[in-house]
Amino acid sequence: MPEISTKPYLLRAIYEWCTDNGFTPYLAVKVDAATTVPMEFVKKGEIVLNISFGATSGLKMDNDAIQFHARFGGVSREIYVPVQNVLAIYGNENGQGMAFDVTSTASENAAGQPTDSPLSSVPALAKVPPVGLQSVPVTGADSAPTGVPTTAPAPDDNNDPPKKGGRPTLTRIK
Repeated sequence: MPEISTKPYLLRAIYEWCTDNGFTPYLAVKVDAATTVPMEFVKKGEIVLNISFGATSGLKMDNDAIQFHARFGGVSREIYVPVQNVLAIYGNENGQGMAFDVTSTASENAAGQPTDSPLSSVPALAKVPPVGLQSVPVTGADSAPTGVPTTAPAPDDNNDPPKKGGRPTLTRIK
């Protein structure tokens, strides 16, 4: 029996944690042919979606996909996101959440391209960083509300303390 990915369970857990603590859960998604999202809001092949109770209708988080209806510019749209395409889920207010490696998307796997291993859809676990690490802001992040902390600050020679205030930003380090 193939091992079931932990990713959908972690997504549901972080979503529940966000709502229990009064945070707005946001989902960062890698867009491809398998996703159904409003393409006019996609930037650099990615979209950030507010999946809070007030922003969605009929939210369903299965082991294979996340489905719901949401309004974009006053028009109701059906959203479909394969779990494989989820880059991160986090609370918008504090940026706390979880980021995932998306090595292959749902449409790539549907096209019959071989994956590295049978467990390639299982997210890799990394060492938890010590308390006190700061987020590294991304420049030019457009206007998308984001905020997933990174595991380590960017190395530099500037020893000034980080500036307080402003919105958290999503940082992707490759």
